[in-house]
Parts: sequence; structure tokens; C-alpha cells
Amino acid sequence: MTGLERLSLNQKTTNTLTLPEAIELCVRHGLGSIGVWREPLAEIGVDRARRLLEGAGLRVSSLCRGGFLTSDDPEERRRALDDNLSAIRDAAAIGAPTLVMVVGGLPAGSKDLDGARDRMAEGIAALAPAAADHGITLGLEPMHPIFTADRGVLSTLGQALDLAEQFPAEWVGVVVDSYHVWWDPELARQVNRAGERIVSFQVCDWVLPLAADTLLSRGMMGDGHIDFAAQWRLVEQAGYRGDIEVEIFNADVWASDPDEVVASMKQRYLDLVVSGR
Repeated sequence: MTGLERLSLNQKTTNTLTLPEAIELCVRHGLGSIGVWREPLAEIGVDRARRLLEGAGLRVSSLCRGGFLTSDDPEERRRALDDNLSAIRDAAAIGAPTLVMVVGGLPAGSKDLDGARDRMAEGIAALAPAAADHGITLGLEPMHPIFTADRGVLSTLGQALDLAEQFPAEWVGVVVDSYHVWWDPELARQVNRAGERIVSFQVCDWVLPLAADTLLSRGMMGDGHIDFAAQWRLVEQAGYRGDIEVEIFNADVWASDPDEVVASMKQRYLDLVVSGR
């Protein structure tokens, strides 16, 4: 036992690699799990991806991402639902237990936040039965409020749970992403409330100053302001026993040598997440 049994490399952390290259990287570093993204998956197709993953003995911790269900244009909404159904089938094909849902922000030119949230909820209701039919749980990912306008009208874990609890737990769960929830004064109570609905625990740090593109402001654990050991204790106490993904959007990390990135990721995970030093 190395302590790394639950550590998963989310593909975005090594964004320059193809899926076959990311799989090889995981194998070289003794990781047992990978979080797959749809774009590199589409480049090689689900059949080849499944063979490579099975041959490497890797679990798929999640497929990223579905969602973007807030459009106020009927045709765009139809296309979004079709795209999510395709993502559900892909998740099932590669053995991912959950499809991470980045639910979408405000439509262009719109200020109707309540309407966007209503349409998002309608989209989840339309997709949940299909996901269940394929053995996939939709993982609602609340996002930090700075992303409300463009990416995620679910801003808190409590909001995500209010929606998820309208469905069976095996149909719809929640993603606890340290970057998005660390600031929330209700975090401990909401993680405890989430319990079995936690389908993914993702970690990376909140670093300052924020990048010009705030999406790329995530940092390696220990480079910012998040208490990862405290979050790990919360999700453990809530009963989560799944993989722990490191998901970093950061131009400097992406430009670094992937082997060095993963070596650092492993050590920071051991020191700061599961050991809490």
C-alpha cells in the first residue's frame, strides 16, 4: 500500500497529452485511476479507449463533462440534450461511473438567472432516467460564484443538493471540487448532508493573483489557500470512498513536463490531502 490507491489524474492536469499518452503516464507513476475528458476521448474513439484503459488496468474515475443546459433557444437546448445523451453513452462505454455536469451559465445577453436555473433543472430531469438506464450517475458540480455568468448557475453545494435530492441517489449526485466550494461557510453541513450522493472529490488549490482567464487560476495543492486535509476529513466522514481526482487548469502547469507534474501531484496529495501535514 503506497497511500496512492485512490489518487486519480484528471486529464486536464496534463492538458497537452493525448488520452493514450495520459494513460501511459498514469501507468509509469503507478496510479490506478484517470479522469477522462470527452475531447481527447473523441480523438481516439470509445472502443480504442476502452481497450487501452482495460489493458493498463486503470479505473475511470469520471468522464468530464456534460451539462450546458441553460440556453433559452429551443434548438440549442435540443442539441445540448442530444450531446449529453451521447456523453452518457460514452461514459458507460469506458466504464466511468459518473458524468460530471458543468450545468452552464447565462445565455448570451441574458440576465435571467432564475430562468437559466429553471431550464437547467428541466434538462437534468430529462437526462437522469437515461443516465440511470446506462448505469451512470449525473454528478452536479457547483462552481464558484465567479463562474455563474458563463459556466455554472449552481454556485453552492446546497443548491446542487436541492436539485439532486429530487432524484434517486444512483441517478443524480454531486461533485465536491475543492476549488469551487472551499469558501462556502456551509461546506461542512452540506458535505455531511450529501453523504452517499458524493460521486466525485476533486482537488486543486486557489492561487492568487487570479489569471486574466479566471478558468486558468487553479494551482497545485499547497500553492494557495485551501485546507485540503479538512476537506478530505469532511468527505470521508460523509462516507465517500471513491477516487480523488487532481484537476488543474493552469497554463504554467500545462507547459511543464508531465512527469514532473505528476510526481509533484503525488507528493502533495500524500503530504497535504490524506496526511494533512
